[in-house]
Amino acid sequence: MKTVLRKILTYTVSLLVISGTLKAQNVSLEDAVYFKYYPRSIEGGESMQNGEYYTVLSPTGIDKYSYKTFQKTENLEKGTFSSYKFDKNEKFLLLESDPEPIFRHSKKAKYVLKDLTNNSYLPIFEGKKIQEPTLSPDGKQIAFVYENNIYTQNLENKEITQITFDGEKNKIINGVTDWVYEEEFAFVKAFDWSPDSKKIAYIRFDETEVPIMNIDIYGDKLYPTELSFKYPKAGEKNSIVNVLIYDITQKKTTQVDLNSYKDFYVPKIKFNPYNDDLYILVSNRHQNKVDILSYNPTNQNLKLVFTETDKAWIDTDNFILDFIAPNTILWASERDGFRHLYIYDTNGKLKNQVTKGNWEVTDFYGYNPKNNRIYYQSTEPGSINRGVYSIKLNGRNKIDLATKSGINSARFSKNYNYFILNHEEANHVPVYTLNNGNNGVLISVLENNENIQKAINAYTNFSPKEFKEIEVNGQKFNSYMIKPKDFNPSKKHPLLMYLYNGPGSQQVKNNSFDFYFWWFQYLASKGYIVAVVDARGTGAKGAEFKKSTYKNLGKLEIEDQIAAAKYFGKLPYIDSERIGMFGWSFGGYMTLLAMTKGADTFKTGVAVAPVTNWRFYDTVYTERFLQTPQENPDGYDKNSPINYANLLKGNLLLIHGSADDNVHVQNSMRMAEALVQADKDFDYMIYSDKNHGIYGGNTRMQLFRKISNYLFKNL
Repeated sequence: MKTVLRKILTYTVSLLVISGTLKAQNVSLEDAVYFKYYPRSIEGGESMQNGEYYTVLSPTGIDKYSYKTFQKTENLEKGTFSSYKFDKNEKFLLLESDPEPIFRHSKKAKYVLKDLTNNSYLPIFEGKKIQEPTLSPDGKQIAFVYENNIYTQNLENKEITQITFDGEKNKIINGVTDWVYEEEFAFVKAFDWSPDSKKIAYIRFDETEVPIMNIDIYGDKLYPTELSFKYPKAGEKNSIVNVLIYDITQKKTTQVDLNSYKDFYVPKIKFNPYNDDLYILVSNRHQNKVDILSYNPTNQNLKLVFTETDKAWIDTDNFILDFIAPNTILWASERDGFRHLYIYDTNGKLKNQVTKGNWEVTDFYGYNPKNNRIYYQSTEPGSINRGVYSIKLNGRNKIDLATKSGINSARFSKNYNYFILNHEEANHVPVYTLNNGNNGVLISVLENNENIQKAINAYTNFSPKEFKEIEVNGQKFNSYMIKPKDFNPSKKHPLLMYLYNGPGSQQVKNNSFDFYFWWFQYLASKGYIVAVVDARGTGAKGAEFKKSTYKNLGKLEIEDQIAAAKYFGKLPYIDSERIGMFGWSFGGYMTLLAMTKGADTFKTGVAVAPVTNWRFYDTVYTERFLQTPQENPDGYDKNSPINYANLLKGNLLLIHGSADDNVHVQNSMRMAEALVQADKDFDYMIYSDKNHGIYGGNTRMQLFRKISNYLFKNL
């Protein structure tokens, strides 16, 4: 629905530009919430195997386009689908419809398989809603998960085989992840086909002993229902995980022997496409040691390939592990202080470091064996920018493919002859171009959003982002500021600081417009200055800067934000008595610390869906940065705003969704109770049955009107 609305609004703006019927005006709250100036994008789609064509999901079906001409060449399927996927040989097209969300990434849906050779259709599992259907490499079978069990369906004789039988809600999960793995390791499909299509490796989760979380759902019935799921809070029991391999031919299951590990995670399993060995990543609970193991399903030999360690933590949610040749593994590590790419052989010998420098690799696009080059994105143009590069496997002969100031993101064809470049830069609309994959040379402009840019320039009192590196607490921080259009440097302005500041996050980027940008425009039109600072703990500036908050989450971050507020307060155009803060999730946590520990600096705060004590949050995320509450109680309690409720002086608006499965409303309830017992007045809003995003229907409009009016009244 939102996509359709954005397209309508974009079209409306385009017509207004052409007709010239509008005059410059302030951005309204409706403009911000309903994306009036939302630019068009190039969906990019999926490159086909030959690298000369790609496919796109359109409102009317699935279309095939030529990279060379960027023209549509064929319609592969008519209809309305939510997603699609090809098999390895592009003989089959898997069509998804009627998706039903489960948690943030997971869903179940109906699937139909189209045979492109004869245009026949096969409903998967008789049209029942299933999870993560995946075609075998030989294109003869499809594996999927239904009600926590793994099944296969033979595409030739239509026979369905159930592989696991012990799946049960809130007890045993086979082939898909539990809640905390999905949320914090960012994957759902926990199985993989062997390259010869004869075996399926999968992770089995036993969450029987994981404490249960019950959330009331009020709905429109006489009695509320309940969402019940297993959620391991910091220091509590996790799922017991095992890795198993099912042999399709022998109909036999073998368990990989991981008995030497205790209290561990398996954040990734992946077959080596060249030799059928299964690679298993095993992390300790602290997530500062990861063993990369290989397992031979034939002789059941388990071998340690190499180990990655860190004095603080390893980003277990963002592994780069790729098999780029029969005996060659690509790996990402921060071992030299910045995230770079390394080459190992399959015996665990380090061959070489591919990328080097005081900058970070932020994305890996792939490897082209024909020219022996790796394609990647990095912060080499500066921490608020991103560039696209290719480099030889030996770390030499680097080519700058896209390094124009701003954020450059690429989608390469499978032969790496082309890439679709999305170039974003602050205060400008994104531009999409087709470029040569060998040298980065522009081939054609695909979408320049010219009409949207003209509309913004002509019809809005636009206030640009102004970037500045500020120095406080002996540190240099990236920041930006948005000032009113009619900014008067001799006049004192109220300041709203927005932040997230979670470990490895980044809010200060040289990118195009996002939702908050247009809301900030609305605030600026009312005379407010908005500032954003990425303090210690944030990303893109190296491991030392990011990991300085280890085992003491919240302490340095809020000290830096308070110091930044005082820095801004000394500027001649900032009213130091009218400084406020707004944040969501980790940013909500920081806002509560600002209003308590920083009560002498901040007049007004709006905290949305905040963590109020990390004891309430999940094991994987929290313990990565703090270890367990049993090991590090001070790291949890000395930085919990609940314990500083008595320090509140200013105006506080506390907001939460009652059905938040991520940061539970328990956090705000406990904070509210602490404030009440400290005899502190505050404002409170609970959005019934809304999750962590707090949206649906008119919710977002009402939410941001409430926040805006609160700021206008109290700041």
